[in-house]
Amino acid sequence: MKRFCVFALLGALGLIPAWSLQSQRSQTAQQQSQTAQQQSQTAQQQSQTAQQQSQTAQQQSQTAQQQAQTTQQQAQTAQQQAQAAQQQAQAAQQRTQTAQQSQTAADQAYMAEVKDKQTDRLRSSRDVLKSALNQKVGVTKDLVDKAKCVIIIPSVKRAGVGFGFDYGRGTMSCRLGENFNGPWSAPAMYVLEGGNFGLQIGVQVTDLVLLVMNERGVNSLLGSKSKLGVDASVAAGSLGRSAMAATDLGMRADILAFSRTGGVYLGAVLNGSTLRPDNTGNQALYGRELTAKQIVRSGEVPVPPAGRPLIQMLDQARVVAAAPAGGDNK
Repeated sequence: MKRFCVFALLGALGLIPAWSLQSQRSQTAQQQSQTAQQQSQTAQQQSQTAQQQSQTAQQQSQTAQQQAQTTQQQAQTAQQQAQAAQQQAQAAQQRTQTAQQSQTAADQAYMAEVKDKQTDRLRSSRDVLKSALNQKVGVTKDLVDKAKCVIIIPSVKRAGVGFGFDYGRGTMSCRLGENFNGPWSAPAMYVLEGGNFGLQIGVQVTDLVLLVMNERGVNSLLGSKSKLGVDASVAAGSLGRSAMAATDLGMRADILAFSRTGGVYLGAVLNGSTLRPDNTGNQALYGRELTAKQIVRSGEVPVPPAGRPLIQMLDQARVVAAAPAGGDNK
């Protein structure tokens, strides 16, 4: 532009020819046209760039919207899964509770059945003791009074040909007090099981009365299991033998055993058999877990109603045995 002005000035002054000035004007106009064209192209390119940016922004907005929808769907899915998991957990909890209730009901029914059996055994034990004490020979009231503990096992099942097997359930009661000179304790339920060798033939049911004559015999029976003839020595007899003979045997043994047999059976009575506390029976009878030692030696366990007739009979035998001597013969 400056160049054109210079040429125009020079032309006006007559220093440049007119044709030269016209040529210069034409070049200037051409340059301006090119500049305008370039500016137009630049503007067009800027417009296209802006359009592309707008499209990109729109695509990004659509992508963000899709991502937001996806996130929302994922959140809804997670919520549904959480609800389903919660429902499954509640269903599992309900099944567990139902199973526990069923198990509790079954356990209660089982323990009630076991308790009924203990009641029957205590009743049968009293009948066996009553029958034994009514004999003129054998288990006398005086002999019972000398015992530290008494074990009664009604209806012991015995079978054998060369090798015998014993099984029965009964009860044990001990004299309370440090020196075993107090009243008889609450009954603890016991199990007799095992075998023995000897000359023995036949099958029979036997009532057993075991008199524990010393503290060593008592201690051997208060553990988890006592093997008769090993942990405690046993002298075997029958209700038909004389009291004097039974007493002599008892002086050399921890336990004095008497049996009343309704069938035919020859051989050793108890050697090789074991005595152990019936923990399930005791729990059913007392409604809680108690060891045999807690029941028969602590003096803190009251006699249950089912065991009172048996314990009263033992206490009466003690009184009767003490009467002729004018006091306690301990």
